[in-house]
Amino acid sequence: MSVHSKIKRITVPEIRARKGGEPIVSLTAYHAHTARYVDPYVDFLLVGDSLGMVMYGMETTLGVTLDMMIAHGSAVVRGTERALVVVDMSFGSYEESPEIAFRNAVRVMKETGCAAVKMEGGARLAPTIRYLVDRGIPVMAHIGLTPQSVQVMGGFKAQGRETDEWASIEADAQAVSEAGAFAVVVEGVAEPLAAKITAQIDIPTIGIGASPECDGQILVLEDMLGLSPKPPKFVREFATLGAQIAGAAEAYARAVRDRSFPAAEHTYSMKKQNS
Repeated sequence: MSVHSKIKRITVPEIRARKGGEPIVSLTAYHAHTARYVDPYVDFLLVGDSLGMVMYGMETTLGVTLDMMIAHGSAVVRGTERALVVVDMSFGSYEESPEIAFRNAVRVMKETGCAAVKMEGGARLAPTIRYLVDRGIPVMAHIGLTPQSVQVMGGFKAQGRETDEWASIEADAQAVSEAGAFAVVVEGVAEPLAAKITAQIDIPTIGIGASPECDGQILVLEDMLGLSPKPPKFVREFATLGAQIAGAAEAYARAVRDRSFPAAEHTYSMKKQNS
């Protein structure tokens, strides 16, 4: 009789304990089958509200709803066994009050089966983070370039280019750490500032367009695969699937027009039944 051991998911405390240790590997994921492919190689998967832009063609993440996050979060959880799954809280679902944030975060966790939620914001969000953590909701924070604040920031602009901007970003990092966040995404922040923040705070920093000195890195899966028409400048493409998909579509179209698809041996034929 063979014995199959169940794969154990990585936990929030395990991610928290990686501060200053082996780099944390992360990607975004939006659906079950791609999540299944990358699950063995990452420590956590983020169901990011970037899905609004990547999958739905939105200009920003502001139009993403909580229902959309729950639907995609559920799919990613179903498609994975090992990675910790974190789901973004959508714009407008947590800013009004800690109580509303808690109510919506509970819904996300119950309906998706995820292990944690992520919210954008620094010092201003610290009371909400503390409120959720005290009530059993693990929170990943997000500082620096926060896409849900794109209208206030005036676009997707790197943060901390000038040293006189550093103090407020450092204060944001310290505030979310002290509030109980188990990790913080540091996005679009000048490399020396991201490295400084990583050395200063007690929780892991997850860089995206920040510093290689961060405790971990995250990329949008489609950017990594070469599927994004305009990837950020910092992105390194590890595949060129966009070109391969276009080539496959061209070959398929040619086969249809040449009447060589489907192949005869693969066509479906019904046998006549004797009456």
